[in-house]
Amino acid sequence: MQDFAIRRATPDDINTISDFNRAMAYETEDKDLLEKIIKRGVSRLMQRPEYGFYVVAEKADEVVGTLMITTEWSDWRDGLFWWIQSVYVSPSFRRRGVYQQMYSFIKIQASDNPDVCGFRLYVEKNNTIAQQTYQALGMEETDYLLYEQLTASG
Repeated sequence: MQDFAIRRATPDDINTISDFNRAMAYETEDKDLLEKIIKRGVSRLMQRPEYGFYVVAEKADEVVGTLMITTEWSDWRDGLFWWIQSVYVSPSFRRRGVYQQMYSFIKIQASDNPDVCGFRLYVEKNNTIAQQTYQALGMEETDYLLYEQLTASG
């Protein structure tokens, strides 16, 4: 496994994160996200840290992986779940430990925040490689299904 530099993203990373999010949407769901909207969404999260944050992985000053953390309040646990979303690793860096190192980074970040009670993510039913990765890192499948209904702005 290679070592990657893992850090919280900065506004300088907006274009790369936007490009990675567009690539992920096209690769996983055959969706062509509008560049203007995704850039605006990434920028808004950067401006509103209460919404969450991004983490990037770098190799030789090139961003090769990203993920986004958003939060969910749990009254049952009196704490926050950190939701891992928008995970993307450049194809040439996959299966080289990029996600594992980003996950280790957020676990360390969470250990400094007593409000964080756990981590959650959703994964496509057919993405068995990602599921194996998450399980290998100690995550467990839950009994819940995910439902959604988008609003007019969604």
